Amino acid sequence: MKAKTYERLHETVYEETLANGLQVFILPKPGFKQTYANFTTRYGSIDSEFTVPSRGERIKVPDGIAHFLEHKMFEEEEGDVFVEFAKTGASANAFTTFDTTTYLFSSTADVEENLTTLLNFVQNPYFTDENVEKEKGIIGQEIKMYEDNPNWRVYFGLLQGLYGQFPVAIDIAGTQESIAKITKETLYDCYYTFYHPSNMTLFVVGAVDPKAILELVKANQLAKDYQALPPIERFYPPLPDGIYRAETEYELDISQPRVLFGYREKNIDATPAARQKREAAVEIWMDCLFGRSSKHYQKLIDDGLTDHGFGSEYELTHLYGHSIFGGNSKKPKELVDTVQKLLHTIADRGIDPEDFERSKKKAIGRFMALLDSPQGIANVFTSQKLRGLDVLTSLDVLQSLDIEDVNEVLKDHVMGNEMAVSIVWPQQAK
Repeated sequence: MKAKTYERLHETVYEETLANGLQVFILPKPGFKQTYANFTTRYGSIDSEFTVPSRGERIKVPDGIAHFLEHKMFEEEEGDVFVEFAKTGASANAFTTFDTTTYLFSSTADVEENLTTLLNFVQNPYFTDENVEKEKGIIGQEIKMYEDNPNWRVYFGLLQGLYGQFPVAIDIAGTQESIAKITKETLYDCYYTFYHPSNMTLFVVGAVDPKAILELVKANQLAKDYQALPPIERFYPPLPDGIYRAETEYELDISQPRVLFGYREKNIDATPAARQKREAAVEIWMDCLFGRSSKHYQKLIDDGLTDHGFGSEYELTHLYGHSIFGGNSKKPKELVDTVQKLLHTIADRGIDPEDFERSKKKAIGRFMALLDSPQGIANVFTSQKLRGLDVLTSLDVLQSLDIEDVNEVLKDHVMGNEMAVSIVWPQQAK
C-alpha cells in the first residue's frame, strides 16, 4: 500500500491496485463521525458503442442503458439491497453521469459490514426477463417526469445545440423508445464489459484504519474469480465542426421563460494537467463575472434580465467540454445578448485585478471547505481520478494561476467561438 502525503493540506491518501485491477483509495479523516465510500466504474451514458471482450463483437446498445443498469443493480435474488444497508443505519445511493456510474453508502457505524455489502451487491448482477420488464415501467415514468421538467429540457436542449448527435447530448435516462429495447442479455453485455474490477475504483473517506480497510477489500476480492480482460474498446461519433444548432426552443406549462446558453470548449485534447489548470482558470473568471459578489451579476438582476438563480458552470473531459450560463429571464434573448457582449468586452480588455484576487481567494476557500465534506471529497476525488486528475493538487494549481493565465483562457474560450442557446418558453408566450 502506497501512501501519498499532501503536506500543505495535512492529508494522506493510501492507495493500492489489487491483483484483479481494482484501484483502492483510502483517505483517513480522524474525528469525522461519518464514513463515506463510493464504488465507481468508468462507464456512463455516452458509452453506448463498444466491443464485448468475451466474444470480440462490436455492438451498439440502447440509449439509457447505463442508467437502467444502475437501477437494476440494487435488486438481488434475495431482495432489495437498500434493506441491507438500512439494517445498520447506513444510507445508500447511486448515480449515473455521462462517463461514470457510482454506487455509494454513508454511515456512522458498522463501516466494514456496509463496505462488504457495497462490494458484494455491485459485483453480483441479477437480471431476469421479468425484472427487466418491470423496471421499464418505473424508468419510463422517470423519463416522462424529466420531459416535463423545464430545467432538464433546457439543459439537454443546449447540449443538443452544442453537440448534435454526439452522445453527451442524449438524455442519461434515454427515451421511452430506447429503454423498450433493453433486454437482460444487453444488460449482461454492458455489465461484464464495464464492471470488471480493472475498470473500477473504490474510495473510502472517514475515521477509518487504512490497513484494516485494505485487508477487508483484498480478502473480499480474492474470494471472487475474475479473469483478466483486454482494454475496453469504446466508439464515439465525431464531434460536429462547431456547434450543431444555434437556437433550440420549447414550450412548457411554466410561468416564465428559462434560458441556458454556452460555448463548446476547443481544447479537449489537452493533457490532464493542462485540463486541470484550464478548469481552475475558468472557475476564477466565471466567479469574477457571475459570482454572487460580482458587479456584473448584480447589474443583470438590477436591469431585470434575470434573478438570483442565474449561474454558470463548466465541464471538461478528453472527449467534450463546454461552458453554460443562464437561469430564469422574462427577456431571455436580451439576457443572452447582454452576457455575450460582456464576455467579449472582458475577454478583450481583461479581468479587473481586484476581482481576480478576490475570486482566486474564494476558489481556494471552496476547495479547502471541500476537504471537510466526506461526500464532496469522495465524489470529486473519484470523478477527477477517472479523468486522470488528482483533485488534492488543486490548491497548488489554483495558487499557481496569475491573472494573465485566466485572461488567456477566457479569451480563448469566447473569442471566435459560436454560442448555442436553449430557451423554454411558457406555452403561447413566444
